[in-house]
Amino acid sequence: MKAAVLQEFGSILSVEIVPDPVLGTGEVIVDVVAAPVLPYAKEVFSGERRYLLTLPAVPGCGAVGRVRAVGPDATQLAVGDWVLCDPTVRSRDNVVNPDITLQGWSARDQGGVRLQRYFHDGPFAEQIEFRPRMLSALVLSRRARPRNGVRSSPFWCRTVVYSQPNCRPERRFL
Repeated sequence: MKAAVLQEFGSILSVEIVPDPVLGTGEVIVDVVAAPVLPYAKEVFSGERRYLLTLPAVPGCGAVGRVRAVGPDATQLAVGDWVLCDPTVRSRDNVVNPDITLQGWSARDQGGVRLQRYFHDGPFAEQIEFRPRMLSALVLSRRARPRNGVRSSPFWCRTVVYSQPNCRPERRFL
């Protein structure tokens, strides 16, 4: 698949072919439809913010997409569901003060860097893997299947990219 890769801080992102994510237990693979470019992304990519991010990496912070595949322990999500992807990964062994990483963006400490070994790449790619609890189902149409017998109102999502010259919200970069 194609992905924007940050090889080292201070370099520009390069579009490269990277391996597709592999589905594992406790995971969902999402086809990325939109991912925000945060206003301070240039400071992250340059290294000015000194974020803990193990490079090379596919950056990004959250996304909207459609479920491509679900692991055996996902009981509510189904292939084709629209989802909002939360990049926050928390360790499971300390509920009170978990180690945290923002998948594809940063870690707050060395425990978060350890989480990046597995939840590493962000959504500046055609696909991404997430834990089901990091996803929120979106209902985009009144014809979408109800959740627990309740239909949600229509929901629209639009992404505006600020950091690229001459870009429009509809423009695809990969």
